[in-house]
Amino acid sequence: RADGSVEETGPTRALRQHSPVHAGAVTSVAALKPDLCVSGGRDKSVAVCSWRSGAALRQFIGHQREVTKVTSALDSNRVFSASRDKSVMMWELHGTSGPSQRFPGHDLVVTGLAVSPDASQLCTGSRDNAVCKWDVETGECLRRAAISRNLVTHLCWVPGEPYVLQTSEDKTVRLWDSRELQVAHAFPAKRHIQTCCDASQDGRYCLSSSSGSAGEGGEATLWDLRQTRTRVCEYRGHFQTTTSCVFLPRGPAPTPSIATSSYDSTVKVWDRDTGGRG
Repeated sequence: RADGSVEETGPTRALRQHSPVHAGAVTSVAALKPDLCVSGGRDKSVAVCSWRSGAALRQFIGHQREVTKVTSALDSNRVFSASRDKSVMMWELHGTSGPSQRFPGHDLVVTGLAVSPDASQLCTGSRDNAVCKWDVETGECLRRAAISRNLVTHLCWVPGEPYVLQTSEDKTVRLWDSRELQVAHAFPAKRHIQTCCDASQDGRYCLSSSSGSAGEGGEATLWDLRQTRTRVCEYRGHFQTTTSCVFLPRGPAPTPSIATSSYDSTVKVWDRDTGGRG
């Protein structure tokens, strides 16, 4: 549950499978409201669906190529999407079927999206090595910063802070100060491409995940954001690239947990502090 509530405890319930919404593969999913999610697909569309029924409430079409990322500030009525056509668009949940704002400016596929908690600013990242900050209302590019070989793979806003996390194909995790769009800290480079990142709700920790194959690499890493800004813990057990990593809301588990997913067709839940698998 996106709001942290738990519907029931005990043994895991049977898998609930919904009818397909997209005509092709789903490429990105994000929480929109406690009962809604937004998804993007290879069919170039963006869909808003109910977690409970699986029904599509809205479907937006405007991109010319595959949608790569979708995001939204939780409990916002605005949805943001990025595409291989180099474009970024904003959609209104209760508006028309067309985009309410466009954010042009990247030279290659857009691979990172992060919206501020108040949904007033947007950060985007691309394989063109650049990170941009935008005014959501006007579509104006407020800042642009480029770093050689910084092929962005994911962006995440740190809750309650003016910072944005970013992972890259150069194996580095960066912390950007969104006010001037400058790198506030770069964590020590890993051995493999960093594929995804997430920030804890208290802004104390961040996660990153690594590429890998044949049991080499594929780990997720917990980093300290506030004090030492060093590596805290690693989570090893996937046999291929770990594609996603998230902090889980506090539920019935006695300790904080995280989840990872991988090309090895598994999703694993870990004890955040010990690295043990649940």
